[in-house]
Amino acid sequence: MTALAPALLNPRRIALVGASADPTRLTARAQIYLRKHGFDGALYPVNPRAETILGERAYPSIASIPGPVDLAYLLLATEHVEGVIADVAAKGIPVAAILADGFAEAGPEGVARQERLLATARAAGVRILGPNSMGLVNVNGRSACSVNAALEAESLPAGRLALVSQSGSMLGAIMARGAARGLGFSHLISTGNEADLTASEIAGLLVDDPDTDAILLFLEAIRRADLLAEAARRAHAAGKPIIAFKLGRSSFGAELANSHTGALAGSDAAADAFFRANGIARVTMIEALLESPALFIGRRPLAAPKRAVSVMTTTGGGGAMAVDALGVAGIETRAPHAVAVEGLKAAGLPHHGRMIDVTLAGTRADKVQAAMAALSADPDTDLALSVIGSSAQFRPADAVAGLVGAAKAGHGKPIAAFLVPQADVSLRMLGEAGIPAFRTPESCADAIRAFLDWQAPRAGPDTGGIAHALPARPDEADARRLFAALGLDSGVAIFAAPDAVPDGLRYPVALKILSPDLAHKTEVGGVALNIPDAAALRAEAAAMAARVVAKAPGATLTGFLAQPMAKGLAEAILGYRRDPESGPVVLVGAGGVMAELHRDTALRCAPVGLDEAHAMITEVKGLKPLAGWRGLPKGDLDALARAIVAVSRLAALPDIAEAEINPLIIHAEGQGVTVADAWVVRA
Repeated sequence: MTALAPALLNPRRIALVGASADPTRLTARAQIYLRKHGFDGALYPVNPRAETILGERAYPSIASIPGPVDLAYLLLATEHVEGVIADVAAKGIPVAAILADGFAEAGPEGVARQERLLATARAAGVRILGPNSMGLVNVNGRSACSVNAALEAESLPAGRLALVSQSGSMLGAIMARGAARGLGFSHLISTGNEADLTASEIAGLLVDDPDTDAILLFLEAIRRADLLAEAARRAHAAGKPIIAFKLGRSSFGAELANSHTGALAGSDAAADAFFRANGIARVTMIEALLESPALFIGRRPLAAPKRAVSVMTTTGGGGAMAVDALGVAGIETRAPHAVAVEGLKAAGLPHHGRMIDVTLAGTRADKVQAAMAALSADPDTDLALSVIGSSAQFRPADAVAGLVGAAKAGHGKPIAAFLVPQADVSLRMLGEAGIPAFRTPESCADAIRAFLDWQAPRAGPDTGGIAHALPARPDEADARRLFAALGLDSGVAIFAAPDAVPDGLRYPVALKILSPDLAHKTEVGGVALNIPDAAALRAEAAAMAARVVAKAPGATLTGFLAQPMAKGLAEAILGYRRDPESGPVVLVGAGGVMAELHRDTALRCAPVGLDEAHAMITEVKGLKPLAGWRGLPKGDLDALARAIVAVSRLAALPDIAEAEINPLIIHAEGQGVTVADAWVVRA
C-alpha cells in the first residue's frame, strides 16, 4: 500500500474538527457512530467552546492535539473550512475529509472556494476527501467515521466487499440493503465532489487491501479515467473484480453535440466502452450491484462466452420469468446438451426443453444436486441457474442444500439461484456458501449479462505519432487533409471562388460549401450533387454561396470543395470523439443522413487494432449485408476495418475533440472506401 492508504482506509487517530456536544446535531454523529460501532483508536474532538464532548476530552484547536493524527474529519460550516485546512497542514495530517457542501457544485463562487482550498492542501501535501463527503467506514477496523444515518443500525456486518460511492446518501442505502441480505463490507467511502481524491484513485488503493475481495463503484461520473484504468488492470492481475453502477444512461444531452458522432457516442456509450476495455463489469440495477459480486469473485472473464445458460426450476411461472428476463438481456436459455441429458436421465429427471422443470419430481436435495451437476457439465452453456419457488421461503435448508452440494462438487461452471418468494433465510444461506442469489428476475439477468460481458483489460495498440497541424477553426478541407494524413485520401479539388474552378476534374461532381461554422451543410443548401460540367459547376457555386449566406448569414465561408461522384454498396459513419470522462473513442455505424435516427453503431476505446475493428463491423446490423448475406455482393470490409484503425489513431492528438466521416462509401470487395464528407472539431 502507499503511505496514503493506511490513513484513509484504516485511520487509528482521528480528529473530529467542529464536533458538537449536542447529540441531536449532525456534527455529533461521527463521534457517536465511531464509539457505537467499537472504534478503539484515539479520538480527538476539536471545539474551542467545550472542554469535553460526549464524555471525551475536547481540544481547542488542531495544534493542541498531542502526537500525530491520521485523519481529520471537518464537520465545519462551509465558510470555516478554508481557514482550518492550513491548520490541518501545519499539524502534518495526511488526509482531511470535508462534510460541508457549497463548493464546486454551488456555482462560480463555490468553484473558486474549492480551488483555493485545494491549492492550500496541495501546497502542504494534504489529500482531500470531498468536499460534500459523508465520510468513510472501515467495518473490519471498526472505524465508522461518517454522519450517515444508516449507522444508527445496531451492528454493521463485516465482509470483504468495498464500496466507493460518489453519492453520500447512497453509501448508507447500499450498506442497509446489503445488511438486509447478510452482505458484509470491508470499507464504505463517500467521495463527494472529488476535488482531490477520486473514486478512481481510491479503487486503486483498495486493490492492495488484504481485507477486500471485490470493489463496488457507485458513480455519477468518471473522473481520472487514467487512474481507474490503471486500478482495473491491477485488480484483474490480483483477481479482484471491479463492478460499477453508473448513472447517466439517458440521452438528454445528445443535442449538445456538434456532430453525428457526438450524438451517437455520448458519454454513457463511451463509459460502456471504457468499462469493457478496462475489465470493469457494469451493472444497470442497484440490486445487481449488491447481488452480483458472488458471481465474479474467484472467477476470470470467460474467453469466449456462449451467452447461454441452463435453467432448472421448481416453479414454472418463476422459471418463465427468469427465461424471459434473460432473453431480453440477450442471453439464451438453452436446452440441455447430450452430456447434460445423460446426467438428468440417470437422476430420473426431465431432460427436454429449454427449461428443466422439476416441480413434480420434488425438491429433494439429492435430486437438485444431481440436476445442477448435470447442467453444470453442459458444454453449450456458461452458467447453471436454479429457480426456486415456495420451498425457499418455508423449507430453506432443503431448498438450498442441493445447490450448496453441487457448488462444492466444483464442476467449474458458475451456479446461481433466483428465489421467487421473499426468502431471507435462503438468501443468507446461499450468500454464506458463496452462491450468487437474486431476488428478482431482472437483477438476475442484469448480473448474468454483466458477467458474460466482462472482459480482461485489453492492451491498446501503439498509435505512433501523427504529424499534422490544424488551423484554429478548421473547415472540411482541413478535415480532409487530416484524414489524408491518416491514409484516407479521396481526391478532391478546393477552390476559393465560383470563377476559380480548377481544370481536370472528373465529372459529374458533388459540390460543397466550405465553412468552419457549418457541420451540417445540407440543411443550409450547401451541397449539390451530379454537376455535369465546369460551366454548371461555376453557376452552382455562385448560387450555393447566395443560398448559404441567406440561410446562415453569420457563417464564415472559406471556399468550395468538389469531388467526383462515387457510388458503392453501402454507406458507413466513421467517427472519433474525445469523451470528457472516458477519453478517446472510435465509432462505426450505418451511415448517411439517417445515422442518428437508426443509432446502429459499435463503439470502442481508441485506438483499436484490426481484429477489434473487424469485431466492431460485425456488431452493426446495417453492415451485415456487406459480408455476402443471402448472396448479396460483398463489400470491402477489410478496407473499412483499416479505416476504423486509421481514425482511431486520432487518440494520439489531444487537440482534437471530434472528427467524423459521414458517409464513408464502401465499395465492392477489393475496391476500397471513399470519404464523401468529413468534419473535425478542435478541443
